[in-house]
Amino acid sequence: MSTTQVSHTRAERVAARAVKRRYAHNRAALLFLAPWLVGLLLLTLGPMAASLYISFTEYSILTAPVWVGLNNYITMFTSDPLFIQSLKVTFTYVAVSVPIKLIFALLVALLLNKGIRGLGIYRTVYYIPTLLGGSVAIAMLWRKMLGGDGLLNGLLAMIGIQAPDWVANPKYALYSIVLLSVWQFGSSMIIFLAGLKQIPPEYEEASAVDGASPVRRFFSITLPILSPVIFFNLVMQLITSFQSFTQAFVVSNGSGGPVNSTLMYSLYLYKKGFSFYQMGYASAMAWILVILIGVFTLLVFRSSRLWVHYEDGRKS
Repeated sequence: MSTTQVSHTRAERVAARAVKRRYAHNRAALLFLAPWLVGLLLLTLGPMAASLYISFTEYSILTAPVWVGLNNYITMFTSDPLFIQSLKVTFTYVAVSVPIKLIFALLVALLLNKGIRGLGIYRTVYYIPTLLGGSVAIAMLWRKMLGGDGLLNGLLAMIGIQAPDWVANPKYALYSIVLLSVWQFGSSMIIFLAGLKQIPPEYEEASAVDGASPVRRFFSITLPILSPVIFFNLVMQLITSFQSFTQAFVVSNGSGGPVNSTLMYSLYLYKKGFSFYQMGYASAMAWILVILIGVFTLLVFRSSRLWVHYEDGRKS
């Protein structure tokens, strides 16, 4: 055997050993990923595929699904006024609650960023509503507090103001849920505060030396640098708000009242599936919700090119 042939043989053996090592690493990686992959297939992709199929059927849980094609989707937009009402209520809720919640969270974060004593205590106290706010007990407490004989009306009566039953009045019922949502500003506040801590103090010091007012510094320095954090919070709150359910369910006793003024989309979806046993229709509504969230998230991502700025000067 020539020297060239021997070198080729050795190279092939080295390459074969390298391939075996690579496959061994891949097998180890797949072994560690196996629980996640099984969960993805059985708990996420599988149910999603089943839900998509059921959305094209008439399915009442007690009987086998019957294929009806696009009937569920056509019915939604042509002959179901409550579906349109649930969209209007949800759009109103999202349009009002998300901006107010983000603005309030940013204002509190700005106050906490001033270097006050006991920052950790304040941060914890303000975050507690976020931990508790999604619970049934807190929603029930909120309903009692805003009821006709609740704490808020009792305080207003002490100063001579006769207020309505906020959760029973169609004009104000939805905004009582908005107020409950804004009260849960803790998570956004913590993220804003973390972003504010990353802003170099030299920027504001230099602008202050140049004579810029606090308002000018806020809009010219703080907001542009903080825009990626605002973008993240906006996307997260947008997705969360579209899926709101517990507050509307508890405050309205599951009815979406009064006069369907709190009939959130998720609440109507729940009623269709678990009160009227129209699982096919409810699954179709779920997929419409997925599309709505995707469209609005995409719009936010597209708009971010105009207002989100990064430290290296690029835009998102």
